[in-house]
Amino acid sequence: MAVCSVADQAKAPFSLPALPYSRESLEPIISANTVDFHHGKHHNTYVTNLNKLIENTPYAAQSLEEIIRNTAGKSDLASIFNNAAQVWNHTFYWYSMKPGGGGKPTGELLSRLEADFGSFEKFKEAFVNAATTQFGSGWAWLVLDGSSLKVVKTPNAEVPFTSGQKPLLTIDVWEHAYYLDYQNRRADYVNAWFEKLVNWDFVRDNLK
Repeated sequence: MAVCSVADQAKAPFSLPALPYSRESLEPIISANTVDFHHGKHHNTYVTNLNKLIENTPYAAQSLEEIIRNTAGKSDLASIFNNAAQVWNHTFYWYSMKPGGGGKPTGELLSRLEADFGSFEKFKEAFVNAATTQFGSGWAWLVLDGSSLKVVKTPNAEVPFTSGQKPLLTIDVWEHAYYLDYQNRRADYVNAWFEKLVNWDFVRDNLK
């Protein structure tokens, strides 16, 4: 998968991928302080834990995506899956944003959204609703399911590609993604993220 640098990260030991922009670039929607904790602490901890868990196991010879696929749904391998999937999900999340993003896409992407959701506004409503109503920790996604675009939400570390759906866009709704800036106002974070940060170029590249 060529969507982002970590998705096909060759083999362990895995490393924390660099952000595709500076830590201050997402302000005022997401503060540099939140980025420091989210990327530098949380994301990095998943990388560190994963490397420890797969050391001297067959998974050390697999790509990140292979590890996720091969451990999904297996209770005895839940720790490996959770950390591997969170490494993947977080990197995908960083690329789902860009400074000066948001707004409305154009061209074929807009046409596809309008065709599959009825209008861009209905897509936005579905995505924001999925993100704000995900119970507890998790993610909201725009995915390609067969030939159709859909909005789905996943709990904890779950990722849509283990169910045959291709991720195109995601927002992290674990509390560590927004609590320092928004406290318990998840809806404010989600709406501001959608309006000001969505990286439509990334979505378009994933759709190709």
